[in-house]
This record gives sequence, C-alpha cells and structure tokens, in this order.
Amino acid sequence: MRLFFAYLRQRRGGILALTLFCAVFAVSFLLYRLPAGAVLYPAAVCALLGAVFLLVDFSRALRKHRALARLQTLPAAMLERLPESRGLDDEDYQALIRALQKEAADSAALAAARYSDLVEYYTVWAHQIKTPITSMRLSLEKEDTPLSRRLSSGLTQIEQYVEMVLAYLRLDADSTDYVFREYALDGIIEQSVARFAGEFIDRKLRLDFTPTRLSVVTDEKWLAFVLEQILSNALKYTREGGIRIYLREPSSLCVQDTGIGIAPGDLPRVMERGYTGLNGRTDKRASGIGLYLVKRVCDGLGIGLDVASQPDVGTTVTLELSQYELKAE
Repeated sequence: MRLFFAYLRQRRGGILALTLFCAVFAVSFLLYRLPAGAVLYPAAVCALLGAVFLLVDFSRALRKHRALARLQTLPAAMLERLPESRGLDDEDYQALIRALQKEAADSAALAAARYSDLVEYYTVWAHQIKTPITSMRLSLEKEDTPLSRRLSSGLTQIEQYVEMVLAYLRLDADSTDYVFREYALDGIIEQSVARFAGEFIDRKLRLDFTPTRLSVVTDEKWLAFVLEQILSNALKYTREGGIRIYLREPSSLCVQDTGIGIAPGDLPRVMERGYTGLNGRTDKRASGIGLYLVKRVCDGLGIGLDVASQPDVGTTVTLELSQYELKAE
C-alpha cells in the first residue's frame, strides 16, 4: 500500500490534468444544457478507463521497482542487465550507471594493482632487512653481557615490527598462507618465549610457564605471531614481577602479567586499529596495531580472544582453543 501511494504521488501531475480536463468537458456540456446522464456516463467511462490504465501502469512500475531492489543487493561489477528502459529518462540514468560502473571497475583494478605492488615491495624489503638483523644477532650470540642482551632485545623488537608490517599487508590479501596441521601447543609457546629470553634475563622478570600438554590443529607460524605479540605487550608494560603462561581447563591458554594494566574505559576498544588509550599516551612507542593484528589473526585461525585487566594489577589475555582441540574419532 505504501508503494501504491508513492506511485500516486509520482503520477499526481497526470492524474490532476486528467481530472481537470474531465471537469472542463463536464462543465461545458452542462452549460449547453445537455442531460446530466449524457455528461456523467462518458465521465464515468473515462474514469474507469483511467483507473485501469493506472493499475496496469502501477503493475509495470512495481515490477521495475522490485527488479531494481534486487539489483541493489548485488555488487557494482555484477549489475549487467538493468530493467528495460521506458523513456528518455531511463536511458539517461542507465547510461550514467554504466559510466559509473566502468569508473568503479577501473578504480578497483588500479587499487588492486597498487596494493599488489605494495605487498611485493614490502615483502622484498622484509626479506632484505632480515639479512643484516641475522648478521647482527649472530655477532651478539658470541658474547653474553648486559649490553649484548639489550641489543638482542632491540633486534627482537625490530623483527617483530617487520613481521607486523607483513601481517598487516597480508590480512586483506585475496588469499592467505594458512597451513593447518596438528601441533604440540607447548612447542609453539616455547619457541615464542625463547625470542624474549634476553629481555626476561636483562630486566630480571620472572617467567612462570606451566606445560599445557595440549595438541591443537592450527597454523604454527600465525599462532606463534599471536603469542609473540601478546608477550611483547606484556613485557612492554611490566616493570616488575613477571609473566605467567598456563592452561585454564579445558582449552583456554592464558598469558598473565603483573604490569600497569588497562584502564576500564579503554578495555572495550583495545582491539580497535590505532587505538592506544591511556597507556599509549604515556608510552609513545604504542602504535595501537598489535592487539588489532592479534584479533584479526585469531579470527582467521578460529581462536577466541579475550582481554581482562585491572590498573596497577596486571592484564590477562586468553586464547580460546577449544574449536581446534583434537577430539577422538
């Protein structure tokens, strides 16, 4: 009914003109003193024909409206066949739509090409920069001093930033490099923790790791990336105490620190891209990208993610691995 009234409003000019013409003829016939029946009968016939015409025209307009409504659910690239044009205005609008389609397709192709070039450039850059990092790490492994441990910690941060760049670029790629296999969770944890061993020692922070003895089906590289980002955040904001890694039954992996914590007002937004919150305003190194990347990768891996925190007490990040826990056949 709403569509019918909208149609009447659209055709109100024609309806008003027809009514006016009928009134002019009726008044003219009456002025010539013709019988009322001779005036009312043709007027009724004209009104009936007009109503039939309106209903037929409304039916066509309704079919066209429904066809356009279906097209609204399709992306621009799939708008191949538009409803049949019924006038000059329709032809002009369809020509405009096709021109906009072509412009959108050209822009999408150009953006895709630029994105591909960007990913390729930074991929090459990442592999090139890893060469001097590896060389410096090999040189530092020959000695164990407070200075060498601090330098090793700095190199680890650089490696993380490189991995963050690659992860950020690959998130929206047309295809991912996820390879799901069965892994021992403890091995991935130990591999991730080992990268920060020098920082734990140099800053005299305690590591409490309780083996999980859990097997999961996941992508080893991306899960290690998630754990390293979580550990990096925990170390960044922990001045004293330590970090505890444990399994909360049945399959929730927890990384708990004794750091400065997160303000309650910041917790709902800590996974937003670029959001640094109160801690970011006090620590200029914060980029607001780490937890955003963690959330995106966890979504890709099918891992649940939760962050709980209390200011001046610490933060606990929980990875829910139940959806990939192996079950007996």
